This record gives sequence, C-alpha cells and structure tokens, in this order.
Amino acid sequence: MRVKCVICDTIESIDDNSFQAKRLRNRPINTYMCKACSDRITERTQKRIASGNFHLYRSKKNPDDWD
Repeated sequence: MRVKCVICDTIESIDDNSFQAKRLRNRPINTYMCKACSDRITERTQKRIASGNFHLYRSKKNPDDWD
C-alpha cells in the first residue's frame, strides 16, 4: 500500500496486511505520518515538556454522586 505523509508529502510503501494499513483503509480519518516526522515531533515535544513551558489543558472531571 502506498501512503503519503501529511506533513512532508513523502510517499512510502507499507505492507498491505499490516495493522497500520488496515487502520488507514477502514478509518479514513486516520492519517499517515512518516517515521522522520514522527521522531521530529516527539523530540520537540519532549524538549517543550522539559523546559517547563508546556501546559496540557485537560477538561476538569465533575464529581459524580454515584461514586
């Protein structure tokens, strides 16, 4: 299966029977990102987390009366 990276537009081939290929075929909302772009994003995110300027905003959980 030929896939295109959403960031750098490189075209790569992945195995047709791989889990990733099946996921891309069955759920078109999922996108493919090449290994180089994935590593670059991971590295930069880790640097931002280490700098202390990274804030992950999550919704606050409301306490349930059923717990």
